[in-house]
Amino acid sequence: MEKGIIYIMTTVIKGLIKIGKTKTDQFENRMKHLENNGYANTTGLKREFAIEVEGYDAKEKLIHNIFSKSRIGESELFALDLEIAKSLFSSLDGKQIYPVDKSKKEIFKEATEELEIKCIPDGEYILKRTVRGFGEINGKAFVEDGVFTLKKGSICANPSKGHMPSIIKRAKMKNNVLQEDIICSSPSTAGWIVIGKSNNGWTEWKDLDGNPIQKYRKNVNDKD
Repeated sequence: MEKGIIYIMTTVIKGLIKIGKTKTDQFENRMKHLENNGYANTTGLKREFAIEVEGYDAKEKLIHNIFSKSRIGESELFALDLEIAKSLFSSLDGKQIYPVDKSKKEIFKEATEELEIKCIPDGEYILKRTVRGFGEINGKAFVEDGVFTLKKGSICANPSKGHMPSIIKRAKMKNNVLQEDIICSSPSTAGWIVIGKSNNGWTEWKDLDGNPIQKYRKNVNDKD
């Protein structure tokens, strides 16, 4: 079976994504064309995930069938939550082409966590503790409509050496104080910015009553 790339792109319309395919050697040109010209009268396309797989033509058709109820006519546009699509794509066997700074395992974990964020009630959340070699950290976050935002003014530890998510590299700090709000894909990503290393954000972040946000996680409540 011929290898090729299947990909996901977001559009200017929130909740509307494109799921398509292309030959491996045409991927960059295809992305640039769609990003510059749009697709089916929809603009603002942005690449989100791409993977090289065996039998890419058949796999694209299978994915289109799986999400057929969300498909817009006969187009490659779907009224579908991006994280649902990413969680499926990142579970496939194949070579991840995009993004280059995250593994499939990380993408799957983040996509799953982002879906679970939607079960966290709107409101304020905090992350306070002592980090060895730094001192007290004080993270402040706000959740609204399933969006987890790390707030400007959070006091953050220095990041540990080695691999770190690209969002941490882009975080603007001054004297270890966050200078702007950052929308995070998961509580653990927000926790990494504040703590400076990998963590379980579901146990680190707490509501104003001191309860870890783990209590709101769907798969935990379903077991109760």
